[in-house]
Amino acid sequence: MTKQQPVTMADRNDDDGDSNVVLETRTRTKRPPLYKVLLLNDDYTPMEFVVLILEQFFHMNHAQAFEIMLTVHKKGVAVVGVFSHEIAETKVAQVMDFARKHQHPLQCTMEKE
Repeated sequence: MTKQQPVTMADRNDDDGDSNVVLETRTRTKRPPLYKVLLLNDDYTPMEFVVLILEQFFHMNHAQAFEIMLTVHKKGVAVVGVFSHEIAETKVAQVMDFARKHQHPLQCTMEKE
């Protein structure tokens, strides 16, 4: 009795050289770019008003809003949120409209992350 060796894929001898593997390609959808919404410091808008905006439009609690307001005051600018383009654009417009209605020169902008 002779012992037989197991046949492996490397031992196969295909005449045509083609493999039977089918590669399937999937298209990956690219995530949309995100945008940072920024509040800019000025010398006229009251700190309490900035806190109100952060609570009302960015749904922060009072402590978070107060901390971001201090960052804006000390550093001149702070990121208040990161959103899709449409949402960031809407937030900027809402903040700017609200500030103008209350006669404050507060500036809110957005930039690509």
